[in-house]
Amino acid sequence: MARQPELGVMLPLGWRGELTPLGDPPAQWGRLRELALTAEALDLDSVWVSDHLMTVPSVAGHDAVFECWTVTAALAQATTRVRLGQLASCPVFRSPALTAKIAATLDVISGGRLEWGVGAGWHEAEALAYGYEFPAAPARIALLEEHIDVVRALWTQPDVSHHGARFHLNDAQCDPKPVQRPHPPILVAGSGPRRTLRVVARLADRANWGGDPRTFSRTAAILRAHCDHIGRDLATIDLTWGGELFIRDHESDLRAQWRGAALQNDSFEAWRDRSLAGTPEQVAEKMHALVDVGCRAFIPWCHDSPADETLVRYATEVAPRVRRPGNA
Repeated sequence: MARQPELGVMLPLGWRGELTPLGDPPAQWGRLRELALTAEALDLDSVWVSDHLMTVPSVAGHDAVFECWTVTAALAQATTRVRLGQLASCPVFRSPALTAKIAATLDVISGGRLEWGVGAGWHEAEALAYGYEFPAAPARIALLEEHIDVVRALWTQPDVSHHGARFHLNDAQCDPKPVQRPHPPILVAGSGPRRTLRVVARLADRANWGGDPRTFSRTAAILRAHCDHIGRDLATIDLTWGGELFIRDHESDLRAQWRGAALQNDSFEAWRDRSLAGTPEQVAEKMHALVDVGCRAFIPWCHDSPADETLVRYATEVAPRVRRPGNA
């Protein structure tokens, strides 16, 4: 029997200013926690958080933006079943040794529910504001690759000495080790054809990018070529989809309530075509098309978050159609 796709959801951490209307930070955190508990109660498979330090794309405001690892640890105690991930943690902000320690601790306290999502990072303004260097993309991707190498070594080896281009460790120990063996799943986010997907082929258990089925399939074909080059079977990498999800009963409602594309200057039509936007039936149909080209998991951002209409309808109206295709 074909494996059922996993259904996750991104939680709002404030990086788009989306939590600000809820009031003070304690109220914002309360809503974030409530959404995680709703996702778990409605039988979604995973909840995910982004890794930003300030609002994006503008850093002019003073909106609360919650730190991703702290939130993940708190959600590990608030929830009991749902898996917990980052999409995606940024190596610019933390050393790999510290990341390995934090993540291993979190895997233990969550009972082995961590999904480690990591990417090269892209928002220069927040990195520079916090005093971090932000090199050009090729150097950041090289940093990403070495970062993953070090984290994986610390998770799987008793003592680690590493002397690379950027990081140096001498008999470093990471105890406790993660609960999951050989280590928590490593998800690499990004679709850069020459560098990022090469890192995915070498080091990732899971990969994440977005787009319509044609774009998703084209990216998978590039990844397959990288895998073939190193003798790896693409089937050993879970391909996951990331993008926006917006469920309403009529397109007029989608248009009227659309807030605009968060990071692109897209028209509504272009945004709709690359997103999971539409009625529950239309969204399920789009998801089936992505499954047909190799997608094994969905990690969408609900366009109306921190409201929960899309989240609830995703779990109650779309999930049954996707998990049991005969009911579509």
